[in-house]
Amino acid sequence: MKTVRFLSGGAVPALGQGTWNIGEKPARKPDEVRALQLGLDLGMTLIDTAEMYGEGGAELVVGEAIAGRRDQAFIVSKVYPHNASFDGVQQACERSLRRLRIETIDLYLLHWQGHHPLAETFDGFETLKKAGKIKAYGVSNFDLENMAEAQRYGTPATNQVLYNLMKRGIEFDLLPWARAQRMPIMAYSPLETSGREQAALLDNPGLKAVANAHGVTPAQIALAWVLHQDGVIAIPKAVDPVHLRANRAAADIQLSAGDLAALDQAFPPPRRRRALEMR
Repeated sequence: MKTVRFLSGGAVPALGQGTWNIGEKPARKPDEVRALQLGLDLGMTLIDTAEMYGEGGAELVVGEAIAGRRDQAFIVSKVYPHNASFDGVQQACERSLRRLRIETIDLYLLHWQGHHPLAETFDGFETLKKAGKIKAYGVSNFDLENMAEAQRYGTPATNQVLYNLMKRGIEFDLLPWARAQRMPIMAYSPLETSGREQAALLDNPGLKAVANAHGVTPAQIALAWVLHQDGVIAIPKAVDPVHLRANRAAADIQLSAGDLAALDQAFPPPRRRRALEMR
């Protein structure tokens, strides 16, 4: 599978697993655990979670899924902005570590910018890093101005943002900037999330035409397009084993110049700067 390298030198698969909406209902936990384990088996070893997801429930699911397999998994988690004071971020990290049942989080992100000063948050991150509680830190939902501020106070390893065929605004400024910095972008909701927007994406005639030409589903082409982007890590969520295997197969699809042109026509790239879109 294609990998994406962080400036620190570490590399991760370009296709990982998301956990948004996981860990919210106890009855679903066995299926959710098995799904994450299947993803690991298929090589999708980056697992993204957050203390916000299920108010810690997703981290509990991840912890069970990686029990006995910690060395196979690259764990990303995120701290709430209201917990991102110097002391608060350390306390939140300890809680996440307990739920995940691990000693170190590979990549710890500020979920979005809140009222705590970034300098204070990053001081907390650096303290966690020196203590071996996290290996690296980054941010999420930061626009270009936010990133410029972040770099004044620390060295974020990544920025996790909304990015898919229908939400291409970052291509105008944020994505080129990140590539120039050799900073990977993590793309959440690469297949959209809400039923209406996902239907608008997957029912697009241009996308369907490319999918038919390859003999795959529109969702696989949409995911393959995100994975084609240089320096981008996609983190779709899937619990159904069929969907998991389809996501993994999407990583092997090779899009031609003609395919890319057809997708650009169906989903035009931005011609001006747009406000950063979030979920």
